[in-house]
Amino acid sequence: MGTERNQAAAASATVSRRELRDLVQAQLRALLTENNLPGAKALLRPVTPPDIADAIGGLPDTMQVLAFRLLSKDEASEVYEFLDSNVQQILIEDFKRQEVLDIVDKMSPDDRARLFEELPATLVRRLVGQLSPAEREATALLLGYEAGTAGRIMTPKYISLKEEMPVDQALMRIRRLADVTETIYYLYVTDNTRQLTGIVSLRAIVTAQPEDQVSDLMKRDVVSVSTGEDQEEVARLIQRYDFLAVPVVDSESRLVGIVTVDDVIDILEEETTKDIYALGGVQSGDDDYFQTNLLQVAQRRVVWLLVLLVTNGVTGAIIRSQDDIITQVVSLTAFIPLLIGTGGNVGAQSSTVVIRGLNIDRIRSGPFMVIQREAIAGALLGLMLAVMVFAGTALFNYPLTVSISVSISLLAISILASVAGASLPFLFSSLGFDPALMSAPFITTAVDMLGVLTYFMVARFMLSYLGT
Repeated sequence: MGTERNQAAAASATVSRRELRDLVQAQLRALLTENNLPGAKALLRPVTPPDIADAIGGLPDTMQVLAFRLLSKDEASEVYEFLDSNVQQILIEDFKRQEVLDIVDKMSPDDRARLFEELPATLVRRLVGQLSPAEREATALLLGYEAGTAGRIMTPKYISLKEEMPVDQALMRIRRLADVTETIYYLYVTDNTRQLTGIVSLRAIVTAQPEDQVSDLMKRDVVSVSTGEDQEEVARLIQRYDFLAVPVVDSESRLVGIVTVDDVIDILEEETTKDIYALGGVQSGDDDYFQTNLLQVAQRRVVWLLVLLVTNGVTGAIIRSQDDIITQVVSLTAFIPLLIGTGGNVGAQSSTVVIRGLNIDRIRSGPFMVIQREAIAGALLGLMLAVMVFAGTALFNYPLTVSISVSISLLAISILASVAGASLPFLFSSLGFDPALMSAPFITTAVDMLGVLTYFMVARFMLSYLGT
């Protein structure tokens, strides 16, 4: 076994993880197609649980169940936690009742709670009722908190110590609980009422003298979060302080669990995915977007498309209302796509920067300074574009009126788009909405309307002074 694992490690060092996963998946599929179950089992034996989960997740549904059954009971419990939620549900539906209970009972409480969020309520009640008393209590605790909060994503499996405990006793307790706790690198000090009073690192315990007390080693200034804290704020806290875990306390400052860094990585990925979808004008929902049926995909995407349809209709109405000036100078129409595209792109750039800054809490100077900065950037961009367009229109012998109108409009639209792209996310945030909802399609369509209107106003003004 040890030799095989060393060989697998050496192989993974020479190829990327993606290449290794694809290789294992292809070989596994071929072996299962040939019904070579011993060969498939031998293939998976030296592979790490996350890579096994990736390989199984890429197989057809029927092969997923077959491949998972090749794993030993302990391996299956570990691999199951790394599978996508939709694969977990498929396996639950195909397994016998006792097989499901054995796997679910061995899951970490936070991973189990996340799985139960995806399952039908009737199945969840049946599974919870069949768990061991300790795991049932831990699961009920997490499910009692609102989804998306620290209480829901925490694990109640941690090691707590007492202040008066000698180091040798603390080490004995750590050894006894190490196999059933989530992490041992942070040890939490509580009083007789379970209130959090301090924290001590494993390093401090290991390097101390046996007769030293925990109170001599612990730090009393503890950073913690409440059970109702939003999961994204918890992730930011761990990221900011480079924690491996953060303690979670209830309303009476009693320690009830910890959130570990591996959970935070999942949260950051989930929240970033939602923000990217929102920026693209796509409603993501809570499920895997690529596992959703096409009808639901269309329903989610059509919302912003309807907004685009209506606003583009307004833009068209503005253009039609300028028939007189278009008839007078037909070449004005040639630059409408240029102006619309520039305004949308500049606005999308500003909004993306501001929305990302808000989401990762990197904006420190206040809204006015950010908007002012983006307005100046828009002016510089507009000025550079205006100079280039003026030179280009002069080169192709466009009328002076058109050249000046397009150049001035480009400058105005760039400033307008930058200000709109920077200010609207702040407005949405102040109203309590996710700033990512102020997405690129929304700003693009708004700037389209204002940009076209600005263009024809400038052109009309220039024609009244310079003529055609």
